[in-house]
Amino acid sequence: MTAGQHSAPAAGVRTRWRRWRRARPFTAGLLIALGGAEMLVTLRAPLGVLLHVGPQGLAAYLVPLILVICGVLLITTPQQRVFYAVVSLVLGLVSWLTSNLGGFLVGMLLALVGGALAFAWTPVKRRTTHAGPAAGPAEATPAETADGGTAPAPREPVDSSAPTESLEALLSAEPGPPGNARADRG
Repeated sequence: MTAGQHSAPAAGVRTRWRRWRRARPFTAGLLIALGGAEMLVTLRAPLGVLLHVGPQGLAAYLVPLILVICGVLLITTPQQRVFYAVVSLVLGLVSWLTSNLGGFLVGMLLALVGGALAFAWTPVKRRTTHAGPAAGPAEATPAETADGGTAPAPREPVDSSAPTESLEALLSAEPGPPGNARADRG
């Protein structure tokens, strides 16, 4: 077998992976999950390294665990990205008090950057392919429109009371009240 035969399936897998990854806030979810995992790891650090700031009870384990869950859910269900982003931002800030200064700042910063990316992410609009002729309506020839295509109707203003003056006429007009109003003032 040649090298070209093996690269075709790999290119298809890469293309599908890229399309799946771009259809969701993948980087944001990954950063949030890594931030939560880093906070969980710092909780199990040797006793000499731990900073005892904030309650070291259930909240110390709950906040990073919820961050990991938010990161995974952000990747799997991107429709709820705003909710997961806000929860991640709030828990990232709360981790400063509960989880060893937010996992020695690293986990907290990862969660905050991931939450901001998730909040800013928007889904990509699918591109529609245009099956019509490449020429625009102004460049269409009568033969092209007679072959089955319909010529577009001319554009009309939405409101019939809309001003029809040109921009130059509006800009060249003298500002202020009409001339007879000035004469009345004296």
